[in-house]
Amino acid sequence: MIDNDLFLRACRGEATERVPVWYMRQAGRYDPDYRKIKEKYSLLEICKQPELAAEVTLMPVRKLGVDAAILYSDIMNPVASIGIDFDIVKDVGPVIHNPVRSAQDVERLTPIEVERDLPHVIETIRMLDRELKVPLITFAGAPFTLASYIIEGRPSKSYIRTKTLMYSEPEIWHMLMGKLADMAASYLRAHIAAGAKAVQLFDSWVGALAPHDFKTFVLPHVESIFAKLTDLDAPKIYFPGVSSGELLPHLTDLKANVVGLDWRVSPSEGRRRTGGKFAIQGNLDPYVLTAPQEVVHEHARRIIDEGMREPGFIFNLGHGLYPEASLEKLRALTDYVHEYSENRIATGVRG
Repeated sequence: MIDNDLFLRACRGEATERVPVWYMRQAGRYDPDYRKIKEKYSLLEICKQPELAAEVTLMPVRKLGVDAAILYSDIMNPVASIGIDFDIVKDVGPVIHNPVRSAQDVERLTPIEVERDLPHVIETIRMLDRELKVPLITFAGAPFTLASYIIEGRPSKSYIRTKTLMYSEPEIWHMLMGKLADMAASYLRAHIAAGAKAVQLFDSWVGALAPHDFKTFVLPHVESIFAKLTDLDAPKIYFPGVSSGELLPHLTDLKANVVGLDWRVSPSEGRRRTGGKFAIQGNLDPYVLTAPQEVVHEHARRIIDEGMREPGFIFNLGHGLYPEASLEKLRALTDYVHEYSENRIATGVRG
């Protein structure tokens, strides 16, 4: 039974007594206890053991005092179910053994059946729903970001094969994106049915596109995912990843509750660019956490002051935590966000 619904209220644009906080990749390598687990098991091996995946999900909630948990998983988890053979290689990332580069490659991809193909993920969510006192966020990879791995065969900085397919073979491109969008919508729907209280669509690399290309080749598929979930009450978050500030004005028709910002766009500017239609989540540069604590608090204070000017603000990072982050600094930052924002709200000051 949830006894802290700050995060859910903020997602819906409601007033809160303090700013809720959680961190992308909050279950990760900055935590010595997690590093010990990773000495024994790979990421995918952890995901396939519901008890272990649930424990890793719970660790930052207990240690940091955050206002939401995020499922320990990976955006690549469901793609094996549609016919993609991959491994997650240390210091590399997803490596695809059968890249998708032709119409035939796309046609062979099959629809996902979540309960049949990923019962361990569903069981982990059910376990967490019974255990957690804060909301559970689950997530899926957005079509462009997944396509960038599936087409390139591994992480890329140029996305040359991805963009070549997009520009040269638009029919094949949209067929692939449609299948990935259907997969994401089915995956998130199953999560909510199992007990997820909010869902986030990660589009980490879509900022590599020009706004026109985003609007033409990607946005219709992102919109279709959220449109397929509108009958569900759980808040929906779209995180368009790093360097995505120029894409924000195109999101105004999205059937989502929250838009996540990277650190290049301030909360107030993010609200302006999205027409004030969404709650805002973000957006501390993760590497600020390498600075002295007073510097971390100074940066956080500026973000909080801007974010609190209107209801519907969730403190987070502008991207995921890095291994260099300190558990102690994160715990202190969480306390600071809570105490500072509660003080400001109690005295009637917003921003």
